Amino acid sequence: MPKATARTQDHRLRHTVKIGKHSLVADEPQDMGGTDDGPTPQELLAASLASCTAITMQMYAERKGWDIGEIEVEAEYEPAERGSPTKFTMVLRLPEGLDPEQRQRLEVIAAKCPVHRALEGEVMFEERVEPLPA
Repeated sequence: MPKATARTQDHRLRHTVKIGKHSLVADEPQDMGGTDDGPTPQELLAASLASCTAITMQMYAERKGWDIGEIEVEAEYEPAERGSPTKFTMVLRLPEGLDPEQRQRLEVIAAKCPVHRALEGEVMFEERVEPLPA
């Protein structure tokens, strides 16, 4: 099962996030008490959606033998507020040379990426508290 671990740096809002053999920094802007050394967790969520969507479309095109060239996915979000859900707006930018069937198929496939399905579906959490290793 994939795992991500976030660990505090300097007792502030900046955290090192380890995902497998990779690491990155998550932080908050200075006006929120952070140092703005990395994207916010919500920005990382939008980045996960954009990259998963792009990869899913590219993999589908490759399986079909379509040379679609460069694609771009933009994911913008409005955080949830009391009484309203988080809203994502996605823009799929595809090459002009695609035929209408390819465009339509890629649009359908975009909504099937694992991150999109996770955000759209029911989510369950299991939490526990453990002592931090020394």
